[in-house]
Amino acid sequence: MTAPKEILTELAAWQRRHLSEQGPFLILAGPTAVGKTDLSLELAEALQAEIISADSRQIYRQMTIGTAKPPHEALQRVRHHFIDELDLDEPFSAGHFAFAAWERIGEILSRGHVPLVVGGSTLYLYALQFGLAEIPDVDPAVRRRLNERLRTEGPEALYAELQRVDPEAAARLDPTKTQRVIRALEVYHGTGRPITYYHRHHRPSPYTFRTIVLYRDRPVLYERINRRVDQMLEAGLVEEVRGILEAGYSPELDVLRTIGYEEVIGYLQGAYDRETMRRLIQRNTRRYAKRQLTWFRRFDFEWVKLD
Repeated sequence: MTAPKEILTELAAWQRRHLSEQGPFLILAGPTAVGKTDLSLELAEALQAEIISADSRQIYRQMTIGTAKPPHEALQRVRHHFIDELDLDEPFSAGHFAFAAWERIGEILSRGHVPLVVGGSTLYLYALQFGLAEIPDVDPAVRRRLNERLRTEGPEALYAELQRVDPEAAARLDPTKTQRVIRALEVYHGTGRPITYYHRHHRPSPYTFRTIVLYRDRPVLYERINRRVDQMLEAGLVEEVRGILEAGYSPELDVLRTIGYEEVIGYLQGAYDRETMRRLIQRNTRRYAKRQLTWFRRFDFEWVKLD
């Protein structure tokens, strides 16, 4: 896609008029497959910007095809941050991202460049703009024990425990969102304090932002999603996932529960055939895009339609 000239011109002119050490800086957000990458590259070149990738999976070196990582030539055109920086067994959260991104923004400004945030990982975008609790790192063994308990005792037992140790968090959480329940218990067992304590003592963002949500008509977006999934499979997504598993990474890793990877793992384990795998990835990606759009509507962001 060629980025719409009028959008580029307006955003570039606006950012030049509002340059300061505290912002506001532009965020290009939007659902998966909407076309953020193409627009961001042209805008970054117009502004002499460096791109902060707000994508929770592109930071992992082994996840390339299934995360629609920018191609090598794009990474050469514009400097990107938080792409290909970690291995799959290295933990990274929205909190890690926010604190690291704030530091990178300062470094970008010190080089005389402009930070441009691009991505669709909603919790990462929230933490970057509004701040997040400074929760200490927790020994990974704590989460492993909780995941084992989830398998042996079931989600009801873990939620009941959370109701006892952190009733405020339990009241806010959906009991069926087991990974969020586990996260709250992980913080409690790993730090000795309930997660609500950290939420009450969160650090605000030192910067301000102007968030642009890119969108398309739903049938157009869904067709782009379907087509991109086919392109990922043609590019070797199955082989990428097979290589990850052959390298010794557990299919139970949270990061491998990502859409596009979880379904391929099911296929490789014999749960269904290749065509079913393809349709599942397409369906689950469309549902994910719908959830992203629902989340963006919660905030007073600006919406820009791409034709």
